[in-house]
Amino acid sequence: MRHLVLEPLARDIPVQPADSRQHGDVLLALVRVSDRDGVDTRPGLELPNDLAGVGIDCNELADYAEAAFRGSPILAQLIEARTAGELRLNNGITVEVRAADFRRLRGLTFIGCIADEVAFWMNEESSNPDAEILNAVRPGLATTGGPLFLISSPYARKGELWRTYKQHYGPGGDAAILVAQGSSRDFNSTLPQSVINRAYERDSASAAAKYGGEFRRDLEEFVSREAVLACVSPAVLERAREYYKVYHAFTDPSGGSSDSFTLAIGHKDIATKVMVVDAVREAKPPFSPEAVTAEFAGLLRSYGISKVVGDRYAGEWPKEQFGKFGIRYEQSAKPKSDLYIDLLAAINSRRVALLDNGKLINQLCSLERRVARSGRDSIDHAPGAHDDIANAVAGLCAATINKYGGYTLEPFQPGYVDPDAEPAQQQLPAADQRLLDYYRALDFGFRYGLIRGL
Repeated sequence: MRHLVLEPLARDIPVQPADSRQHGDVLLALVRVSDRDGVDTRPGLELPNDLAGVGIDCNELADYAEAAFRGSPILAQLIEARTAGELRLNNGITVEVRAADFRRLRGLTFIGCIADEVAFWMNEESSNPDAEILNAVRPGLATTGGPLFLISSPYARKGELWRTYKQHYGPGGDAAILVAQGSSRDFNSTLPQSVINRAYERDSASAAAKYGGEFRRDLEEFVSREAVLACVSPAVLERAREYYKVYHAFTDPSGGSSDSFTLAIGHKDIATKVMVVDAVREAKPPFSPEAVTAEFAGLLRSYGISKVVGDRYAGEWPKEQFGKFGIRYEQSAKPKSDLYIDLLAAINSRRVALLDNGKLINQLCSLERRVARSGRDSIDHAPGAHDDIANAVAGLCAATINKYGGYTLEPFQPGYVDPDAEPAQQQLPAADQRLLDYYRALDFGFRYGLIRGL
């Protein structure tokens, strides 16, 4: 039995000697070899069977592995062929890069697997959660006894990396699970301290995670899954138009290359004061923006809607596109974070009725609240995630719930007293009863769609 002692481990770990009969003739030095910021680090070999999907191309990672092999005279002799995302060796072993998708990782046998940047994988609210990805590769390591490495800069205090760290870091952890935490200079002393100092000056919270190896404390879950599910109407995918109701809409436009183009339609239930989501649409890229705008305009007209609210994307472009199809486009006065804050209040008070849309639910549950350097809260999706549908519903909620927010009949009720008026004018004259009836008739018309607002 050997003992491996590293300063960042906070404990001594007994390490079982490798079985060369299982692992073949290649000594896999599974060490991170490159820094994403372009700083040269120690040589080694990276074998990334899993990929975080955070913008790093599979071929690029395979290039790192090939360069590590060719940098060693012994390992270079083992290279048989190189294809896209794959390095094939002449001893039957393949160094392969695959996307982190649990559906594509089953049924394979691994002698070692690296989960790269696992802190930025989607959590349990996603359709491709980090736990399922790791569960998919573990059976492939069972027959060989190979190692599973989770390598990442820390991020939010959630997900598989955080759970592993919380349960197994330090003396109380499982002896079979090795957790090493340290700063960039702990693992790479050649990294200039000046680079780190400038990073801390720009954004201390981000630098503490990137260079200090600390999980971020300025990020937290925006809304609980339980609160969201309490607002979902089970098995209701869409609600048909009812002609006595007034409908509103919010859209999150996109140019068709990266983000989705989304639309949400809903109404306010006057009796319960609940914002009801009636329809949600998403156009995934690539698509023709003009064709999607025409489709959305048709849906808006079917609900009797002639005006849609949206964000300030691309200046006048959405206004021109919707205008071609007879729909007036109005830019939202609130930024996205404020829309989410309004939606959170509606969810927690159950003043919103959501559709049973899995993607909408997952996007809402995956939102993160972070504290900006100015001290102001910012709500947005996690890195690599999307919130296009959630943004459309949040905008709809703000537009619908607040539609008649300043409108009240209280000053026209019998016996009303205006505290700011002169004593002689505080009581509403009986002669104004006809005016009261007039306002009540207007209120009825607006509330039930008999009179359309401007």
